[in-house]
Amino acid sequence: MTSELLAPAELGQRLGKSTAVLANWRYLGAGPKFIKCGKSIRYRVADIEAWLDQQTRQQTDAA
Repeated sequence: MTSELLAPAELGQRLGKSTAVLANWRYLGAGPKFIKCGKSIRYRVADIEAWLDQQTRQQTDAA
C-alpha cells in the first residue's frame, strides 16, 4: 500500500500554515506524523487525514 507524500510547503499551503509552524509542530509532536528521509521531511496523505480526523470537535470546549 502506498500513499501520496507531501513536502512541508505543500502541506502548509493546504492547511494555511507556514513551514515554520509545521516545524514547530514536529518539534512538539503536535502535528501529523511525518517521515524523515535524510534531511527531507515528507507527510503521508493518509497520516494527514487521520490527524485531521482527530482534530474534529463538536463544541469549542471539547478536549
